[in-house]
Amino acid sequence: MLPDLSGATARDVMELAQAHDVRFLRLQFTDILGVNKNVEVPASQFEKALAGDIMFDGSSIEGFVRIEESDMLLKPDFSTFRIFPFAEEESRVARLICDITHPDGRPFEGDPRGCLKRQIARAARMGLVMNAGMEAEFFMFKLGPDGQATLGTHDGGGYFDLTPVDRGEDARRAIVDVLERMGFEIEAAHHEVAHGQHEIDFRYADALVTADNITTFRFVVRHVARRFGLHASFMPKPVYGQNGSGMHAHLSLFKGAENLFWDAEARWELSKYAHWFIGGLLAHARGMCAITNPLVNSYKRLVPGFEAPVNVAWSMRNRSPLLRVPDRRGTGTRVECRMPDPAANPYLALTVLLAAGLEGLDHKLSSREPVNTNIWEMSHREKRRLRIDDLPHDLNEACDELEKDLVVTASLGEHITRQFLAAKREEWRAYITQVSSWELEQYLAKY
Repeated sequence: MLPDLSGATARDVMELAQAHDVRFLRLQFTDILGVNKNVEVPASQFEKALAGDIMFDGSSIEGFVRIEESDMLLKPDFSTFRIFPFAEEESRVARLICDITHPDGRPFEGDPRGCLKRQIARAARMGLVMNAGMEAEFFMFKLGPDGQATLGTHDGGGYFDLTPVDRGEDARRAIVDVLERMGFEIEAAHHEVAHGQHEIDFRYADALVTADNITTFRFVVRHVARRFGLHASFMPKPVYGQNGSGMHAHLSLFKGAENLFWDAEARWELSKYAHWFIGGLLAHARGMCAITNPLVNSYKRLVPGFEAPVNVAWSMRNRSPLLRVPDRRGTGTRVECRMPDPAANPYLALTVLLAAGLEGLDHKLSSREPVNTNIWEMSHREKRRLRIDDLPHDLNEACDELEKDLVVTASLGEHITRQFLAAKREEWRAYITQVSSWELEQYLAKY
């Protein structure tokens, strides 16, 4: 286990790398769509890398920059230095998560991590810190004879099932072991509802650390699953008729050591800040959805009957609304947003969630009354009476809502908004022109 690297310097990282015989260093970042990228350098280039002098071609990364402004620099965050525990000693690999800058040192406006840092700075100017815990569910599928992913599951287990039903337990335990050796504090690991579906929960942290952790988590899960002959997928809805995978975000707002969401004297012990924050999330839920649920496939999870939210409302007693306030109070008071899925870019997802919540505080937006009955069983008229809106029904509608939401687009900035929407509009066009097997089964012989 490495020491706490808060405030670490380039010299501290260099000494740690030498002490642990690190041979290669991965300079890690994500593109706008949330895909992990890295530039790997050998030990001879460590000093140059730690000085932020490693350049890469930004025009080759989807959604980053035009050809005429392609040179980008990787500026490492020294506090993120971690050694991967699964490499051989003679080829030990470490990683640093990087911010992206222009050659003159200016932060690159298309960097998702920088985007989240700007929103965190906005909260800091108000004296606030948002803590977040994200529960990223995933599937593990068997590999085919030539190593390709299949939809065959390794078990027939269900929620919290144990061996011998859950034969993925060994893989899940190995994932937990690697994560703990990299400094994660794992709180729980268990089988989820669908066959082959799993969840590993780790301790909450401030928003930036949580986003960094999710990117590392997804890499580790995929890497370790392969060692067990399995393919780990964070696709939101890979199997028809089964529950999809979510990435529920547990959010709380602190001022110093004080959780601003808790008020022991208030109704339900929820402060005015909690209600305003909830109001902001509700007001901008439709505008955020393209970011938190970014795939065509995401909207096949957001349907009634599979424990995923489809309605813009909040509750304390059931999981059908978008937002839930768990029973815990005191410093553990939090709001759970059940909309995001694990395909989302965690930096952008937390950016828009924080921006929406802060907008609620700025304008004292109403949370309305909680809806503690099952919304899935309500009639359309009942939902209209309670002003319960639906989330977007597909990616195209979600893009329309994002484009209209000035709070969400302002938090992302013009560059990320434009490039993200261009990529997603193209994804939608490619999807709707395809002829699916369902269409052939339904129509080929009949018409």
